[in-house]
Amino acid sequence: MNTLFKLQKYMGKRKLLLPCSLIISGISNLLAILPLIFIWLIIKALWNNQDIADPLLLEQYAIWAVVCAIASVLLYFLALTCSHLAAFKAEVNIRKYSMNKIIKMPIGFFDNHTSGNIRKIIDENASITHTFLAHQMPDLAGTILMPIVAFLLFFIIDWKLGLACMIPLLVSMFLMSKMMNKKGQELMNSYMTSLEDMNTEAVEYVRGIPIVKVFQQTIYSFKNFYNSIMQYKKMVTNYSDICEKPMSAYVTVINSFSFFLVPTAIIIISYGGNTSTTIINCLLYLVVSPIFSQCVMRSMYIFQALNQAQEAIDRVEDLTKTNEIQDPKEPIIPTKNDIEFKDVTFYYEGADKPAIENINLQIKEGETIALVGESGSGKTTIARLIPRFWDTTKGSVCIGDVNIKQMNKKDLMSSISFVFQNAKLFSTSIYENILFGNPKASREDIEKAIDLAQCRDIIDKLPNGLDTVIGTHGTYLSGGEQQRIAIARAILKDAPIVILDEATAFADPDNEELIRQALEKLMENKTVLIIAHRLSIVQNVDCIYVMKSGNIIESGKHNDLIEKKEVYYHMWNEYKKAISWTL
Repeated sequence: MNTLFKLQKYMGKRKLLLPCSLIISGISNLLAILPLIFIWLIIKALWNNQDIADPLLLEQYAIWAVVCAIASVLLYFLALTCSHLAAFKAEVNIRKYSMNKIIKMPIGFFDNHTSGNIRKIIDENASITHTFLAHQMPDLAGTILMPIVAFLLFFIIDWKLGLACMIPLLVSMFLMSKMMNKKGQELMNSYMTSLEDMNTEAVEYVRGIPIVKVFQQTIYSFKNFYNSIMQYKKMVTNYSDICEKPMSAYVTVINSFSFFLVPTAIIIISYGGNTSTTIINCLLYLVVSPIFSQCVMRSMYIFQALNQAQEAIDRVEDLTKTNEIQDPKEPIIPTKNDIEFKDVTFYYEGADKPAIENINLQIKEGETIALVGESGSGKTTIARLIPRFWDTTKGSVCIGDVNIKQMNKKDLMSSISFVFQNAKLFSTSIYENILFGNPKASREDIEKAIDLAQCRDIIDKLPNGLDTVIGTHGTYLSGGEQQRIAIARAILKDAPIVILDEATAFADPDNEELIRQALEKLMENKTVLIIAHRLSIVQNVDCIYVMKSGNIIESGKHNDLIEKKEVYYHMWNEYKKAISWTL
């Protein structure tokens, strides 16, 4: 009921179709029993009154048998129609709801969830709930009603034969409980987890095929993918081993009604029972008893589908339970573009130690500051807290004396331009890629941004210039060229705050010089935060902050820090040695 309640909210106005489907399906299944009863009545009439059987009565029985069979099929079709309409609505709304939640997640959410993982959870789990609602739910009514009706029928007609039918039924239900216990449910959860992990790793493996080919490696080089396959194999094998003996015994017992009915009928006749009545009743029981086996088997499938649907909807809700970035009811627009961190501490989800702790720093409007330090010292975390990739655990980040939590998301994002070390370009034209920076910009504005970003040589060599689509007809850009296109996009945006995270990290010397020239244009009259390992680009900034283990351990201008001869001094000397290396 808890699972159905969760699914019901996704059905919208169609949620009433599901109980309608159950009722109609129940009636359909009851009608499916009636043809067997009418056939039994015909046989009984002919057996007991071979010479004086009423032809009209027999004809009515036959007509009613046909009518009930046809009505049962039509009603079941109607029940499936209702359940499918409700299931399709639920499936669509699960996808819509999930995607609407995900696009409102903090950007840092996507660092912890790969595209393969998100697709598997949303897409495939939505399909699982559809299968459960559309197919298993209509069968639920018949699975409950038909055994009850057959049970009452058996004991009304001949209770002794009815008891004989109960023996294989009770034994089979006991065997089924052995497979559908708590351990079986835990294995089903493991199955869903293993399938999800394998799907995620498969996507990552496909993306890494070029690297595998370049280094002449095999699938074993992708240990996560291989391990996920082996884990899935192990889990499925264990589940199969657990079910092997109970399932074999169950199939044998649930189809053994005749082995109990026939001896019981012989005993009844031997002790003075009416031979003809007992034989006719035994025939009815032999025809109707398979209903029990069908219903027990259906209940297994329904139980399994229910577990899958429950696990599926729980996984979707777990994925979307991350707190969204909420816009304030009365947003404030800052009048200045300085940035200040006030006693900021931040923990990543599940981490024992803070990524940064008690950070206090200020970037005045129009200033350029740099964050330097070893990898993992917290530089990127500081940069990504400004646009609210995550919210601070403690303390506040302010722009122009306004806490960024008091700003509208749209206003905040329009105030900041980013250039990361891995430039992201879409598989569309260069023009549209740059236009993402400012959808209202004219073509002349884009041409100007291209010149400022030192991209003119890139555009001139492309077959269709600005309208060249990346990835078509062998058109690909190098890492440095992609970076310059990304800078052109940032220049077109013309945001007052600029964040540069290792913007020249993967550039060759020629591209690096062009990127530096482009960055100079981008940074003019802006409030700028630079993260860099190449210390040559931070010599002229207004202030350098040296990070270590989530803390600021030094700050000052380049020359001042050199004179101190502390951490930055040693970093600078190591950097100079590194750039002097030659082959």
